[in-house]
Amino acid sequence: MHPVSWSARICGIALLLFHLPALAAGEAYAPFGIPLDFVLFGATLLGVALFHRHTLQVALAGLAVITAYKLEVTGFPEGAGLAGLGLHLEHEAVGLVNLVGLLLGFAVLARHFEDSGVPDRLPRFLPDGWKGAFTLLAMIFVLSSFLDNIAAALIGGTVAASVYERKVHIGFLAAIVGAANAGGAGSVVGDTTTTMMWIAGVSPAELVRAFVPSAVALVIFGVPAALQQAGLATIRRQFAPHARIDWVRVAIVAFILLSAILTNVVANSRFQGLSDRFPFLGVAVWMALLLSAPVRPPEWKLLPEALKGTLFLISLVTAASMMPVEKLPPASWETALGLGFVSAAFDNIPLTALALAQGGYDWAMLAYAVGFGGSMIWFGSSAGVALSNLFPEARSVGAWLRHGWHVAVAYIGGFLALLFMLGWRAGS
Repeated sequence: MHPVSWSARICGIALLLFHLPALAAGEAYAPFGIPLDFVLFGATLLGVALFHRHTLQVALAGLAVITAYKLEVTGFPEGAGLAGLGLHLEHEAVGLVNLVGLLLGFAVLARHFEDSGVPDRLPRFLPDGWKGAFTLLAMIFVLSSFLDNIAAALIGGTVAASVYERKVHIGFLAAIVGAANAGGAGSVVGDTTTTMMWIAGVSPAELVRAFVPSAVALVIFGVPAALQQAGLATIRRQFAPHARIDWVRVAIVAFILLSAILTNVVANSRFQGLSDRFPFLGVAVWMALLLSAPVRPPEWKLLPEALKGTLFLISLVTAASMMPVEKLPPASWETALGLGFVSAAFDNIPLTALALAQGGYDWAMLAYAVGFGGSMIWFGSSAGVALSNLFPEARSVGAWLRHGWHVAVAYIGGFLALLFMLGWRAGS
């Protein structure tokens, strides 16, 4: 048995033994005034942060423990026992199916874009010196606005590894993740958290405001990160100058994205009642994928690995939906600012799910906070975890904080810019 597995089991057993008296009595327990639901949820997120190689197992185990506790002790928002669980899952089903469809669909979509040849042409537009490094970050920012932030970070990391011959500064790696997360914060197709808000009924136009703090943050962290990279290595000019663009694949990417956007607009404007009962968005993405498959076959072999990541996220989102949100701090700009720092240590997906269930947030401000805030630590966002697979040296919290200090400064600067320029706009 792997030692990490034993560590996870010991932690879980210790947690259950500590709370056994209350559980045996069938009473809700609140250590230090915190509902046990949140303690179990926090323990799950801590397990995800500590045991990176077993995140799916930790998430599934956490969901199982939380579900058992809700079944036996507190019940669900829709009722107690198995009947309450069934009603709760029925209530969450459409959102979860939409999320599964989008996550798997975007994994295939990202590979279409990578195979289009567009990433191979990007280095041709990079000037020399620190301006070239900053331009690369700006490109990642733009890519993430219409492509998943994980894909944007991976494309940016791949380009950086190529043009700098793998001599990439850790501060610049942090900036790549920051650019990917910042660019996705204002787009409903650029980040899983914004996609979740979109599915929940938040208008794409409302989230566009998040580009204001994201752009400010890009300048704040981008310049020092570019200077760090320029001081370490210069741009290599022997890249593939004759790389050709597959415009058919580019058209397929545009077709899939437009299908998703138009479907969401029509469903929420004309069939709002039905959109709560049928996963129009996820189905639209997959219909577009299947219709375009005869023209350029997708790489279906990506789906098994993508499914593991999807199950991990779905487990956390489902667990988050069971939390007693009426006991969360009231929605405010101070809470949103704090959630950004929390997202640096814990996954931003469940934080977003909790905020959506509670309501009342400025969704653009929250999208920026939980989207970009996770960039402050390498495992604080999916983009950071993905990029660390290309650059294992990034898997050091100390090095990330020491060399990527500008990301934390940029988070605060961007947040304050949004607050003072556009103010707090509470949503539903």
